[in-house]
Amino acid sequence: MHQDVAQLFDLSGQVALVTGGASKLGLDAADILAAAGCAVAVTSRDPEKAQRSAAAIADRYGVKTFGVGLDQSRFAPVRDAVAAVADWSGGRLDILVNNSGGGSGGSVARLFERDPDDIDALIRTNLTGVIYCCREAGRLMAERRSGRIISIASIAAYVGRDRAVYDRNGLAGQPVDYAAAKAGILGMTRDLAAYLAPMGITVNAISPGGFERPDMPLGFVADYSRLTALGRMGRDGFDLKGAILFLASPASGYVTGQDILVDGGFTLWK
Repeated sequence: MHQDVAQLFDLSGQVALVTGGASKLGLDAADILAAAGCAVAVTSRDPEKAQRSAAAIADRYGVKTFGVGLDQSRFAPVRDAVAAVADWSGGRLDILVNNSGGGSGGSVARLFERDPDDIDALIRTNLTGVIYCCREAGRLMAERRSGRIISIASIAAYVGRDRAVYDRNGLAGQPVDYAAAKAGILGMTRDLAAYLAPMGITVNAISPGGFERPDMPLGFVADYSRLTALGRMGRDGFDLKGAILFLASPASGYVTGQDILVDGGFTLWK
């Protein structure tokens, strides 16, 4: 690789925090940052899972790693987790990837039948908790006048869902409150980018489409793929990594307040 290309994507000596970094898209983010030379802290609601994933990343890439438990639906655990990461890293934090989310709760996804407590919990986890993480991590970045914040939003912020695709495949579907939370991430990204720009911090988002998982009904995978311009769902371990590395690296130094759709063209088609 030519030196000019390597310099654009080299993260050696930097420190990243990836929330929800112990599995799925969060693990992909942690992996690619570690592969680029970054020391990586990962969180999970299960502290032991976070520690196991951190150890595995260290074995794969030979970088420093740290695993910490985090339920970001409340402020105090976010404050404590970021403080623990700062203690581990010597106070340095260069990259935050806000990936934690999910948590639809036990009630149905249909709005009229949905438990209001589940609506509240989902918003707190997927939106309020992200703001908490930006507050605490951003404070560390502001002290150094440098940083990258990347938040995982969703194509749910752009398009409504055809619930029939879920119904005929026996799936609960997406709650309306999930779309609301992810749209909030995009609004937050734009305004936070403006707020933090004078402090040398860029703020961007990535909106993934559907990613295929082993437990998905084959009928759903086929239905979703037919609705996507590239004719398939996203692939764990590959399709998100390029966007993460771009937004975390010097290659995107003049990019802020933006959202990258990683959806195979799902939002192009009607």
